[in-house]
Amino acid sequence: MLKLYYSGAPNPAKVALFLEEAGMPYEAIPVDTRKGEQHSPEYLKINPNAKVPAIVDGDVVVFDSSAILLYLADKTGKFLPAKTDKARGELLSWMFFVSSGVGPYAGQSVHFRVYAPEKIPYAQNRYAFEAQRHFKILDDRLSKQPYMLGDTYTIVDMNVWGWARMVPTVLGEGAWDKFPNLKRYIDGINARPAAKIAGALKDRHKFKAEMDEQARKAMFGHMSENVA
Repeated sequence: MLKLYYSGAPNPAKVALFLEEAGMPYEAIPVDTRKGEQHSPEYLKINPNAKVPAIVDGDVVVFDSSAILLYLADKTGKFLPAKTDKARGELLSWMFFVSSGVGPYAGQSVHFRVYAPEKIPYAQNRYAFEAQRHFKILDDRLSKQPYMLGDTYTIVDMNVWGWARMVPTVLGEGAWDKFPNLKRYIDGINARPAAKIAGALKDRHKFKAEMDEQARKAMFGHMSENVA
């Protein structure tokens, strides 16, 4: 059976969404990042980058949420657009738009606003601006069509869903008012039975809640090590 290594972060939920939508059986294995379990020798053999999610499918190991979604879609033939060069180009472009833009900027916006030990206005403004800019690109696209690639629900939508459903966490309360099309879209995905299960994945395990010194060392290595 496929193994999904997950935490309470947005990225593992994307993979769970695909698995639930596709009806694929899987074993969900928690990785408590605030306890530093992502740095264990056993997990580093699976993902040398010490991040979640990762999957083990027989003798196949895949890490990075976008890579996993592409792997699963190609393997099953599900949640892909039409088999044309044009559609494939759009699929890859938007998948990597999430990987290189939406996810990193949203994550850093949360980090500098919530977790950083010193509040740096420039960093907060920089990442909030970029997160908002990326969400606006999604909102503009969704003003013209129901899903990211048109009329068909695909892995791009699953990829977007992971972070876009966290808009208030990333940008603060009231942020949804700036993205009505994205809000409509996320509400629609949230209503899907598979999304309800995937969104509750984090509740299957009691992850450590405290952001204490152990958690800071495990999650933010630069705060405890001199890397200069």
